[in-house]
Amino acid sequence: MDRDDLELMQAIRAQGSLAGAGLALGVVPSVITKRLGALEARLGQRMFERTTRRLSLTTEGEALCLRADSLLDGFAALETELSERQDALNGTLRLIATFGFGRRWVGPAIAAFQARHPGLRIDLHLTEQLPDLGAEGFDGAIWLWSVQSRHASDWVTRRIARNQRVLAAAPSYLDRCGLPADPPALAGHECLVTRENANALQRPVDLWSLRHSRDGSTARVRVGGALASNSGEMVRDWCLEGRGIMLRSLWDIAPQLASGELVRVLPQYAMPDADIHWIAPWRPKTPRRVRLLIDHLVEAFRSEPWKVETAAAPKPARRGAKATPARRPRAPPG
Repeated sequence: MDRDDLELMQAIRAQGSLAGAGLALGVVPSVITKRLGALEARLGQRMFERTTRRLSLTTEGEALCLRADSLLDGFAALETELSERQDALNGTLRLIATFGFGRRWVGPAIAAFQARHPGLRIDLHLTEQLPDLGAEGFDGAIWLWSVQSRHASDWVTRRIARNQRVLAAAPSYLDRCGLPADPPALAGHECLVTRENANALQRPVDLWSLRHSRDGSTARVRVGGALASNSGEMVRDWCLEGRGIMLRSLWDIAPQLASGELVRVLPQYAMPDADIHWIAPWRPKTPRRVRLLIDHLVEAFRSEPWKVETAAAPKPARRGAKATPARRPRAPPG
């Protein structure tokens, strides 16, 4: 007995006649009669009682039909499983990510995705300059800024996770120089300016635009100091040494904030311009492996894992009280 025999029994039972079964299966009634006769001969049992007016299952035929239901369901499940195996992700994904976020967060997430889909090859490039993704054959970029240009319609973007840049300093700096009472007071402090991605941001890197977390008001202050670098890691190292106040992404300094090596300055203010985005060249149909990768990244970063409890910051000076000195503090020796 094979699958065709089981489908034959189901069709005759469902249609109530050999002619109806033939119509359902796309064959003439004589073929149905011949196939049913051959099945009954092999089994040595009658499956249906047939009269000129009625066709009804025998006890044996009813038992066979009951088993046929579960067996055919099993065939369907097996076909689905094999189809899914055939649709298993394969091929190569070429991706771009920024250096710091790519190393710390994208790399592990991409490795986990590849482990779930071993037929995939993933080539991850780290850079600070977003290339022409389509021209250079990249499937997409995990980037810290959305695309803002006159050609933005040529791109597909999706925010993967929220992130913000916050003000931070080492306790040693704050002990020596005090805590600014408000954003304008930053102009009197040594501020560590990061010049990475200056072209991508298309604005002066020494102009910090800070948004208040409660009322949404914006304070803009031009900052300066003796130290600046195009390396975010260098600026972070200077900050840890007590050289000044910096503006860095939460994903980058969350461990130091949690341990107390760094303290948030003006914690009610942040620069909310560093959300994580998926950026890709527009195409009429997105490959399944790309769609699943994006879903994986969204799920991996949904909880914003860089958001951790931070050490308590010193209280700022009361409004009207004497705040930070107007002159710039002297740099520490060494």
